[in-house]
Amino acid sequence: MTGGGRGGSAGIGALCVLAASVLWGTTGTAATLAPEVGPLAIGAVAMGLGGLLQALFAAPRIARHRTGLRERRGTVLLGAVSVAVYPLAFYSSMHLAGVAVGTVVSIGTAPLASALIERVVDGRRLTRRWMLAASLGLLGTVLLCVAEAAHAIDGGGGGADGGRSASVPATLLGVGLGVVAAATYALYSWAAHRLITRRIPSRAAMGAVFGLGGLFLLPVLLVTGAPLVASWSDAAVGTYMALVPMFTGYVLFGWGLAHVPASTATTLSLLEPAVAAVLAVLVVGERLPATGWLGVALVIACLAVLTAPTGGGFRRDRRMAAHRAGDAVRDGAAHRTAGADGGR
Repeated sequence: MTGGGRGGSAGIGALCVLAASVLWGTTGTAATLAPEVGPLAIGAVAMGLGGLLQALFAAPRIARHRTGLRERRGTVLLGAVSVAVYPLAFYSSMHLAGVAVGTVVSIGTAPLASALIERVVDGRRLTRRWMLAASLGLLGTVLLCVAEAAHAIDGGGGGADGGRSASVPATLLGVGLGVVAAATYALYSWAAHRLITRRIPSRAAMGAVFGLGGLFLLPVLLVTGAPLVASWSDAAVGTYMALVPMFTGYVLFGWGLAHVPASTATTLSLLEPAVAAVLAVLVVGERLPATGWLGVALVIACLAVLTAPTGGGFRRDRRMAAHRAGDAVRDGAAHRTAGADGGR
């Protein structure tokens, strides 16, 4: 994206990630509208068809940059496997532990996983500001999980179907799957961002990673997806999941990753659990204890700390993104001058 070197590019990237997070926050509630469809089928149709749509949307860009993608096939494969595992773990987590807990654990712990990946692989230093934001997000996640576990013991409705009470073992298993989802979310975000910073356009990078991941999910969809065609309402839920939160949301997320690091993007997407928790209460009928609402408030505070205009963390992200984009523009100009650009 050639506009990445402009002063407001990081802000635009952040807005794209936040918009994607709002769309993603609707997925748990949408899944409850098709109770006959299992979590594996929901995950496979959402990310599988959504990923294949991204690949079709980006097919000309993928073909143009196929050499660069082949050279980085290890990164593409890592991202694609993570894309395939993520929805299966994510929707199973919500099914077992409830929409609010499943979403908050899956998304709330992803920034830590993302930052650790960037620290180990890229040598990126963790700022005090980011540590404060991550601590608030983790504390909020823990409080929400404790609140839901206590609610399960008391016999309150905690499952993804709203009225079903979730047992403590089911809640704990759901939390564990949420951690798996967080790790895979961080991995495919890092992989896509790495491709983008290696001069693969966001559309080509996201299309390749998500398209291959979608292919990996097709066998799961074939085995588990029969209920999706059993009624018009179930088919409508599957279509919505693939087209709106997954296809549209991840196109926006790809644009965001072109301007901000993966650790910043995953932390910005902490808006998703707040949206999911509110929708779970208002639409699904889940009841969130006061401790759970405090947890949601801490997650929102984490988001506020990260995006506040004071301090240097977010501005450093903007400068780094601008420098990378500027280097990409200069390198691209040099290649075009030399006649080396194969995109014609």
